[in-house]
Amino acid sequence: MMLKQHLFFVLYGICGTVIKGSQGQFPVTQNVTVVEGSTANMTCRVDYNDNTSLQWSNPAQQTLFFGDKKALRDNRIELVRASWKELTISISEVTLSDEGQYTCSLFTMPVKTSKAFLTVLGVPEKPEIIGFSRPAVEGEDVTLTCITSGSKPAADIRWYRNDKEVQGVKEVNATGRSFTVRSTVHLRVNRNDDGAAYTCSVEHITLNSTPHQVTEVLEVHYAPQVEIVHSLIVPQEGQYFKLECVSKGNPLPEPVLWTKDGGELPDVERMIVEGRELIITTLNKTDNGTYRCEASNHIGTNSDEYVLFVYAKDLPGTTDPNALTPHGPDHALIGGVVAVVVFITLCFIIVLGRYLARHKGTYLTNEAKGAEDAPDADTAIINAEGNHAHAEEKKEYYQGAARNVVHLKSENLGFANNYALREEYVRCIM
Repeated sequence: MMLKQHLFFVLYGICGTVIKGSQGQFPVTQNVTVVEGSTANMTCRVDYNDNTSLQWSNPAQQTLFFGDKKALRDNRIELVRASWKELTISISEVTLSDEGQYTCSLFTMPVKTSKAFLTVLGVPEKPEIIGFSRPAVEGEDVTLTCITSGSKPAADIRWYRNDKEVQGVKEVNATGRSFTVRSTVHLRVNRNDDGAAYTCSVEHITLNSTPHQVTEVLEVHYAPQVEIVHSLIVPQEGQYFKLECVSKGNPLPEPVLWTKDGGELPDVERMIVEGRELIITTLNKTDNGTYRCEASNHIGTNSDEYVLFVYAKDLPGTTDPNALTPHGPDHALIGGVVAVVVFITLCFIIVLGRYLARHKGTYLTNEAKGAEDAPDADTAIINAEGNHAHAEEKKEYYQGAARNVVHLKSENLGFANNYALREEYVRCIM
């Protein structure tokens, strides 16, 4: 009886150990993400192993390695480390077709497995811009399309015009395991687009902040734009004079055509055309007129005009250009001066008339006040010169003046006569 109990405990211990060891044998794996063309390392570990083999299988359930033994003939697959607790293999030059779920198996009873997903990122190809292969004409509609293939996940495309971002229309299409992405920009070109750089930039997680870029420089043909630039502000007789025809266009208009007053240049010995410049070696009054510069290319023709007036030469010692006057009277200036003089005269007459009218009214008012209480006209005159209170003072003043007449000398008789007359006048009116 004692022997049976002992055997029971021994068998129980052995079975418990086997069961415990079997429960601790679980393989552990991790998902792996790599870039297409790089190397992927697949690792399987187990915490406890009683000398049981580990095995890696690909998504097609083909055995790659069983322990340290290679089972599949693929030179890209190599053994990195093999032990009872770890099995690590490497897959070099990974392609998109290598992506999938890999299985690590531990051959116990039953077999235990662990899954690891291998994700392969597709690198986008360098982009290409299509749709613009010839010079455009101003006003024409142009479509630029940027295309990139092979990205996984789908790449992003941005457009830039001279480093300034512009919006495009994006389209994504699946091509097998990767994506083809295109973006389109529509524009109506003008002369400002000539020489503009349009850049397509492809951004993707696999490019490490260094996007793929391609640039197309637009060429736009447009009609000439013409402007005449002169060398002198005040052209004078005897001076050297130059007109320059500044023309812009694509293609550049060559040569330019100079004319005067609708015809050919009259004096080819003094009027010299050098490229875009018209040079008059010595100015005189016969050079007065309208000069025209005309430029053409296969898109169109444009022109500009300059009216030349040659002034008389400065008087000796005169250098102020404002002192230069053309021949003949300036009728506009004379008319302006006459108008100003007439206006000032009318203003003076109006002001003088109002002043005289105002003072005349004051005199009549004072005369009326003096005549209100006067018994006769003479008294009214005295009251007009001052109020009644001062009448007595005026009377005494005139009487004193009369008394002094007798003391006057012969040379002052004229003054005495005046005083006497005043005294006689006062006596009469009192």
